[in-house]
Amino acid sequence: MGKDTLSINETRDMMIAVANKIIEAEPILTDADRALGDGDHGVGMERGMNAVKEALEHQEFASVGKVFMAVGMAMMSSMGGASGAVFGTLFRSGGKAVKDAESLDAAGMVAVFKEGTEGVMTRGGAKPGDKTMVDALLPAAEAGEKAAASSVYDALVAIADGAEAGREASKDMIATMGRAKTLGEKSLGKADAGAVSVAIIAATMRDYAA
Repeated sequence: MGKDTLSINETRDMMIAVANKIIEAEPILTDADRALGDGDHGVGMERGMNAVKEALEHQEFASVGKVFMAVGMAMMSSMGGASGAVFGTLFRSGGKAVKDAESLDAAGMVAVFKEGTEGVMTRGGAKPGDKTMVDALLPAAEAGEKAAASSVYDALVAIADGAEAGREASKDMIATMGRAKTLGEKSLGKADAGAVSVAIIAATMRDYAA
């Protein structure tokens, strides 16, 4: 079931599908962020993903790495702020991990999430348990590693499951970073907006590879 590997064009089309899904999810992301922050995460992600679509649609790329790099650059240059920096870093670091590959296999997909997560943690300074996107990214990357020898679809099933589990787990964490930090224990019971975005991104990638 699902695809063994993705071609460069399929990788591009998968990321366009991700962009469309995040744009559609803007109200969900706005609500999630309003519960913990200033409520601008949804609009920021929508703006970033509109820029991603502009950067990817009707374009040809030399490698899968260049697709992810283009995603990261588009998000960084259009979103601004902390979200632009960390989501841009996620995809730019992921792109560097697969470099000049002409197809995306399970090991490559896992490398995108593993290196992307490390890049985000280095750039943003967040660690597991801080109630940030890292709490969805790290379990996604770790779950993917167990499926690195299978198909890209199977790897993405594991990655999406890990991200969703991390999103859920973030509800039980007290925020220690950003605006949510001021809420203290009042941040309990609500998922981090960045973790919600990561879970949507991973699930959309999985659905495309199916």
